[in-house]
Amino acid sequence: MEKQTLSFQAEVKQILHLVTHSLYSNKEIFLRELVSNASDACDKLRFEAIDHPQFLEDAPNLELRIFFDTDKRTLTIRDNGIGLSAEEAVSHLGTIAKSGTKEFMSKLEGDQKKDAALIGQFGVGFYSGFIVADRITVESRRAGLPAEQGVRWSSEGTGDFEVEEITRAERGTDVILHLREGEDEFMRPWKLKSIISKYSDHISLPILMLKEDWDGEKAEYKTTDEWETVNKASALWARAKSEVTDAEYQEFYKQISYDSDAPLAYTHNRVEGRSEYTQLLYIPAKAPFDLWNRDKRGGVKLYVKRIFIMDDAEALMPVYLRFVKGVIDSADLPLNVSRELLQESRDVKAIREGSTKRVLSMLESLADSEDVIEKDKYQAFWDEFGSVLKEGIGEDHANKERLAKLYRFASTHADKGVSLADYVSRMKEGQQAIYVIASDSLGAAKASPQLEIFRKKGIEVLLLTDRVDEWLLSHLMEFEGHPLQSVAKGAVDLGSLQDEDEKKAADAAATAFAPVLERLRESLKDRAKDVRATSRLVDSAACIVVEDGEMSAHLARLLKQSGQAAPPSKPILEVNPDHALVKKLEGDPRFDDFANLLFDQAWLAEGGQLDEPAAYVQRVNRLLVG
Repeated sequence: MEKQTLSFQAEVKQILHLVTHSLYSNKEIFLRELVSNASDACDKLRFEAIDHPQFLEDAPNLELRIFFDTDKRTLTIRDNGIGLSAEEAVSHLGTIAKSGTKEFMSKLEGDQKKDAALIGQFGVGFYSGFIVADRITVESRRAGLPAEQGVRWSSEGTGDFEVEEITRAERGTDVILHLREGEDEFMRPWKLKSIISKYSDHISLPILMLKEDWDGEKAEYKTTDEWETVNKASALWARAKSEVTDAEYQEFYKQISYDSDAPLAYTHNRVEGRSEYTQLLYIPAKAPFDLWNRDKRGGVKLYVKRIFIMDDAEALMPVYLRFVKGVIDSADLPLNVSRELLQESRDVKAIREGSTKRVLSMLESLADSEDVIEKDKYQAFWDEFGSVLKEGIGEDHANKERLAKLYRFASTHADKGVSLADYVSRMKEGQQAIYVIASDSLGAAKASPQLEIFRKKGIEVLLLTDRVDEWLLSHLMEFEGHPLQSVAKGAVDLGSLQDEDEKKAADAAATAFAPVLERLRESLKDRAKDVRATSRLVDSAACIVVEDGEMSAHLARLLKQSGQAAPPSKPILEVNPDHALVKKLEGDPRFDDFANLLFDQAWLAEGGQLDEPAAYVQRVNRLLVG
């Protein structure tokens, strides 16, 4: 065949402009694409050689070689795969989205498709070479053809390409990049090796480069004639679990996470069905400093057929599991998948759901284990990541029940580690609700006057002290049929937990105290929505509560601290008719001062800040002076 000059398909001209100007933001991606294509060509040969073993000729070992020539400013990616005929070079390199893989796959029928699962579609990957090269030359010969039927394809990536027949002894393909000025870094061995390590380390074929030796006289590295493998040539996650040691799993975690500590737990699985993918997921032992940044990208790396795609595929894991590290390798996604496609893909949704369930299963196995060490591991996890896991209750409705069982709290019975199931198992006979209180700290929660009647009767109350707990209470309404009830909302009603004599005494006290309550309402009409007698207090004179359905005082404070306005509302003041200070109110000429003092003290005990501290000090001074 004489040398011919042919025109690119119109779509190729468009894609060349797109690729070189905007498709890839990271220049080094070209090497990933070309190495992937070379690997793909070897996969094709391996498959075709099943029926045509002669295609392997005298070189049965498939491999990739990468080398450069600083004088000619060329970088070459060589494979000994299936190769191209002259006709294929014209059709596949001059027509968009036809690297040869798509056409090859379309010819497979029946069970052959499953056998060729590793053969991917690489679309426009070849053209990414023009990001760093002003000319690309491809020299190739298809396996099974004579040496005289090799082909050379060449183009500057504009409107035309040249093709001619050459003699080539070896089957396979050389992609020769004539590097642009300013792209010298791609002729440095350390740079090429770092790109291979980042993107192509786990390609199953060896990638070879010329070894370098240190020249002591010139104080520099000198390239030798000896070839060395620069990738591991084996994806750890693609190996059988029985072949991977715990030490290897831990070392791999440290490589991908840059964490010096071993992971707390990990899970390794291959999923088959509508979507096929492999997952190797880790839970770190320690929380990163930016854990609370919800805009931070996730820690899961996406691979497609062992080819690295992106570092932070947040679409593969919900935001509340952003601490999870690991690898997900899909057999179905296209290699040139974008973040936008990840958001829309049905396969990605299936991977996300499956991976979420796998992480929750991993946590459940720790939390439910009878082994003390495993339980301690889960408590360690909860101490680091529990606050983030709580976000999931309002974001992941499908796993709401599973998440609720994983949550742990402090309570009036224990400072940490109390599950909702533990609480329910310890409920008093006749108790229906799960009682909770949200506060700024464990100390403040324990000291809250609203707990006094519960402590007196030995009723356990969960102490919620994370900022996210108010969010949790707005979404977790009940657990196993038991409603979660805040002791800081509504009138206290212990139902059957309060005996008849106590109820009668409380009603009688409220009736006898009615005139004082009315005066308190009048004195505090600008500060309190209502004033009422309560049986929840034992040692304290008063406490602040809100009506059911209203925003708690604690949540209102959190909103204010974050610069947001809370809806205007007044709290309810509950007073203890049996307290000496409350009894002193009746007939005292300083009634208004005592009334406001009760309110201020109750507000401070709740954790609030006084609007007028100076007025409070003056009021206390007047009462002390008498």
